[in-house]
Amino acid sequence: MNIQDRTSNAETDVPLMQVKGLIKEFKAGEQTIRVLNDINLTINQGEMVSIIGQSGSGKSTLMNILGCLDQASAGDYKIFGQSVNRLEPDELAKLRREHFGFIFQRYHLLGDISARDNVAVPAVYAGMDGQARSDRAEQLLADLGLADKVDNRPSQLSGGQQQRVSIARALMNGGDIILADEPTGALDSKSGNDVMQILKDLNALGHTIIMVTHDPNLAEQAERVIEIKDGYIVADYKTKNYQQTQAKPEAILDRHRKSAFSSFIDRLLEAFKMSLLAMRAHKMRTLLTMLGIIIGIASVVSVVGLGKGSQAQILTNISSLGTNTITVSDGYPYGDPRRQYNDDNLTPQDAQAVADQPYVVSVSPQINNNTSVRYRNIQEAASVKGVGKDYLDVTGETLAQGQGFDEQSILRRTQDIIIDSNAKRTFFPDNANPIGEVVLIGSVPGRVIGVLAPNTGGFGGGVDSPTLYMPYTTMMSRLIGSSYIESFVALIDDNISSSAAESAISQLMESRHGTDDFRIRNSDSIRQTIESTTAALTLLISSIAIISLIVGGIGVMNIMLVSVTERTNEIGVRMAVGARQNDIMQQFLIEAILVCILGGLLGIGLAFAIGELINRIGGDSFQVIYSPTSIIAAFLCSTLIGVVFGFLPARNAAKLDPVEALSRD
Repeated sequence: MNIQDRTSNAETDVPLMQVKGLIKEFKAGEQTIRVLNDINLTINQGEMVSIIGQSGSGKSTLMNILGCLDQASAGDYKIFGQSVNRLEPDELAKLRREHFGFIFQRYHLLGDISARDNVAVPAVYAGMDGQARSDRAEQLLADLGLADKVDNRPSQLSGGQQQRVSIARALMNGGDIILADEPTGALDSKSGNDVMQILKDLNALGHTIIMVTHDPNLAEQAERVIEIKDGYIVADYKTKNYQQTQAKPEAILDRHRKSAFSSFIDRLLEAFKMSLLAMRAHKMRTLLTMLGIIIGIASVVSVVGLGKGSQAQILTNISSLGTNTITVSDGYPYGDPRRQYNDDNLTPQDAQAVADQPYVVSVSPQINNNTSVRYRNIQEAASVKGVGKDYLDVTGETLAQGQGFDEQSILRRTQDIIIDSNAKRTFFPDNANPIGEVVLIGSVPGRVIGVLAPNTGGFGGGVDSPTLYMPYTTMMSRLIGSSYIESFVALIDDNISSSAAESAISQLMESRHGTDDFRIRNSDSIRQTIESTTAALTLLISSIAIISLIVGGIGVMNIMLVSVTERTNEIGVRMAVGARQNDIMQQFLIEAILVCILGGLLGIGLAFAIGELINRIGGDSFQVIYSPTSIIAAFLCSTLIGVVFGFLPARNAAKLDPVEALSRD
C-alpha cells in the first residue's frame, strides 16, 4: 500500500482505520487469556484520539494492533479500506515505515548512535536519499528545539529531549498516523505539557494522533476518548476540544525516494555501521568470539607453510642427486632369491652404453670403499668413492676450491683426488688451501685437486666422516683391483619423461645382460613419493586444524545468539520503524561475517608471525613457505564460517515478533 492509495481513498471518505469484531488472545501455559473482546472501532483521518484504561485493560494491545506491530486473533482490521489480517511481515513493515510513526513511553532510542541518526533510521528503510535524510532529520530536531543536540547520543539527553527525538523519528517519513504509548508517562510536568502541545500541533497539521494513556486529564486533551475496561470498549465520545482538521500531512517519501538498488545499498551500509558499533561496544566479547577463528586460521596457514617448507627442503636435498637422475646398481632386486648367487656384473661398458643414448645427458660410474687415509701425522678412516668425469654434473654438487676430473683423469688413471668439507676439516684443519697436498689412501698416494662445497643432502651429504673422490679407473686398478663397478648414475634430459627413460634403460641393460641382475632407482619417483607423502601429512594436519575453525564457528554462533538476546529491544525498535525481516537478518549476518573476516585476517597475521619466528630460528637450513592458495582458502573459509554459523542467529533475530521484542529490556 502506498501514499497514493491513501490519498485516493481519503477523498472518497473511506475511514482511515476500521475494526470489526476484533479479538486478541494470548496463550498462558495451557490456558488462553482473552485481552480484547469484540472491539468495533472507526478512526477517521485527522482525528486526535486517546485510548484510556487501567493497566491490563488491553489499551496498549489495541494500539499495537492498530499500528501493525501485532495482529488480532479474530475479527477484521482495515486501513484505507484494505484488510491487513493476512499481510506478510514485510508488508506490515511497509505500512509501518510509510504510514505510522511511534512514540514510546520509554523512548526506545538506539544508544550507540546520535540523535540525528536515530531520527533518520525509518528513512533508511524507506529508501530516502541520504542527503535529504540527513537534512530532514536535522530540521525536525531543530523544529523541536534540539538544533544543538543533533550529534548527542541518547545517554547525553534528558528524558524530555529523548522523547522529542522519538517524536522527530515518528515524523521522519511523514508520520500521517502517530501512535503514542504513554508519551508523558516518564516525563516531568513541564516536559509532559510540552510533548502534549507538540502532539496537538501535529494534529493541527493533519496528522492522525492515537494516544494511549491511563490519565483521564491527559485523555481529555484529545478530541475523542475511547475507554477500555477488561478488553471491552465501554465508552467512545468526543470532548469539548473536538475540531475536525482538513489539513493533510506532507507526502515526504514521494519527493525523496531513491531507486531500489540505491535503497538496498543504503540499508547494507546501515547494517554495516551498526555491526561495527556493536563490535566496538563489546570489544572483549568480540575478541573472545574471534579467538577460535584466529587460532584455526593461524593453524591452517602455518601447517601448510611448514609442510611446504619441509617439502622444499627435502626436495632440495634430493636435487643434489641431480634434477632428473636414474641410478643403476649391481645385483638382483631386493627380495629376489637369486641375490645370494649374484656376482659382479656391472661394468664401465654398461655405463658407457647408457651414456650413448640420446635421452641421457651424462653418466658417472661409481665405486665405494672404506679405508684408512693418512696426511702427515693425521690418520682417519674415510670413505673413498671412485667416480667419473661428469660426477659433479650428475649429482649437482659444486666445488669450493680447485677443479674436477676430466677425460684424461679417467683414461690415464691419475692419482688426483677431490675431498669434501669434512675431509678438509679432518686432514687440513689449519690449511685454508689444501690444493696440491698429497694424502695416503691405504698405500696409494693421492694429490688434492679440488674441495667440494658443503652439502647437507644427496650423495655423501649429511655425514660427518671424511669422503674422498678419485677417478673410478684409478680406484679399480690401483686400490681394489676389480674390473667391475658398483653402480652408475645417469642424468636424464629434462625434456624426457623420467619414467620413459627408466623403462628404456631397463630394457637396454636386460638386452646386454640377458637378465635383470641390476636394480634401478629413479630420483623422480623418490621426489614424487616425498611430495605425495608430505602433501598427505599436510592435509591430515590441516584437517585437524580445520576442526578448530569449526569449533570457532560454533563459538561465533553461540555469541551471536547471545547478542540477539541482548539486542532484542533494538530489533523491536527497528521493526517498529519499518525494517524488513531481510534488513534485520542482514545486520546480524554482516556482524557475524565481520567477526570472522577480522578473525581470519588476525589469524593470517599470527601465522606470518609464527613463520617469521621459525624462519629466524631455522636460519638457512629451514624456511616456512607460505602458500597463497592456503591463505586465500583460509580467508574464504573464515568468511564462509561467518555466513554458515551467523545464519541461524540472524534468522532468529529476523523472526522475532515486534511487540515481544519491544517489551524486553
